[in-house]
Amino acid sequence: MLKFSIAVAALMATLQPSFAGEADVLGVKVTKSGNGTYNFSVTVEHADAGWEHYADKWEVVTLDGKVLATRVLAHPHDNEQPFTRSKSGVKVPDGTTEVIIRAGDSKHGLGGKEMKVKLD
Repeated sequence: MLKFSIAVAALMATLQPSFAGEADVLGVKVTKSGNGTYNFSVTVEHADAGWEHYADKWEVVTLDGKVLATRVLAHPHDNEQPFTRSKSGVKVPDGTTEVIIRAGDSKHGLGGKEMKVKLD
């Protein structure tokens, strides 16, 4: 039984990178500005590992998949997890009541946990 447990643990260790490492959206704060645009503050979590693998963006997307805004994350956040970054002046089409916030990383692209948020 011990040999089986060790074999399973070794197998899981080799498979882990293919199942892990995507950027997750943990929280979103949305405020409407006076000029009709929106400001988004998005909290992202990712196991950044230097320039080789780090959370490199988050996006505001309509429910039908149109990207309204992208916040580029210009550097790794190895020692700051989770972290929050903002983007202001996001124009949203009239009649849009919800958007999706998704994040991406430099290795896997978009993926991980997304959040659907209601707009005021």
